[in-house]
Amino acid sequence: MRDYLVKRILQAFAVVLCISAITFFVLNIVPGDPVRIMMGDNADDATVEQVRHSMGLDKPVLEQYTQWFAKLVRGDFGESYTQHKPVSALIAKALVVTLTLALSSYVVALVVGIAVGVCAAVYHGKAIDRVLMSLAVFGISAPSFWVAIVIQIIFALNLRWFPLSGVKTALSFVLPTCALSCRYAASIARVTRTAMVDQLGQDFMRTAAAKGLTGARIIICHGLRCALIPIITIAGAQLGDILCGSLITESVFAMPGMGKLILDAITARDLPLIEGVVMYISILCVFVYLLVDVLYTVVDPRIRLAKDREE
Repeated sequence: MRDYLVKRILQAFAVVLCISAITFFVLNIVPGDPVRIMMGDNADDATVEQVRHSMGLDKPVLEQYTQWFAKLVRGDFGESYTQHKPVSALIAKALVVTLTLALSSYVVALVVGIAVGVCAAVYHGKAIDRVLMSLAVFGISAPSFWVAIVIQIIFALNLRWFPLSGVKTALSFVLPTCALSCRYAASIARVTRTAMVDQLGQDFMRTAAAKGLTGARIIICHGLRCALIPIITIAGAQLGDILCGSLITESVFAMPGMGKLILDAITARDLPLIEGVVMYISILCVFVYLLVDVLYTVVDPRIRLAKDREE
């Protein structure tokens, strides 16, 4: 198990290294001078060149990348060109809003998705199954920003049950959470139903029923447990997705999270801030996929043994 974990961690580090290089070099070849944008059109060329030199932007790109990555390893993302604050401090402040929205949406998606999927599988082929799966198809098809706008109009503008935008109270997270979790709950429900239908027809399920176990215990302890692999796969992939998808929902509800931060940074061509946000998202997603990979081996050790034989 130790060798397996070491291999996966080294692979994850290699992925982060590649992403950092691609992000840095692509941003540095995109047209537009960040110093000129920061100083304004009225600044003379001598002043612009002086500021560029003081910021180290006149050095070769490879040297800039080496210095930036060395700071990145130490947890230093640099200083924002426009806000003149450490990038890590700006990300930490916005991260509170983004993580609150993303994690609450993820929990709702997991609970609702698994519950709906199990219910549909138990009543497979009946009216309730068809209704639930029709709703799941609608949930997958509807973009989160469209759902966000619709529920804003209904529950915020017309009924006035919840705040329209901002994060003044805990109620401000209710509508964004519903909008963001809708699509992910629908995906989890469909995968759970398929996996559970597969398991409910197995011999060991009939054996468990013959032993006199209750229906709920058979479904949860035997059926759901054996159906966890595909559920973990979709749930793990969606955790990385939901952290990125929350950026769009944040913009619709005008929430001061990572979405607003990255949009402002792109508009001002604030390279350290853009690079910092991209690296945060990348590292988070790589960590989630690494965690999912490890969870596979915990749920079913045969997966680890098969991978070891392949390698």
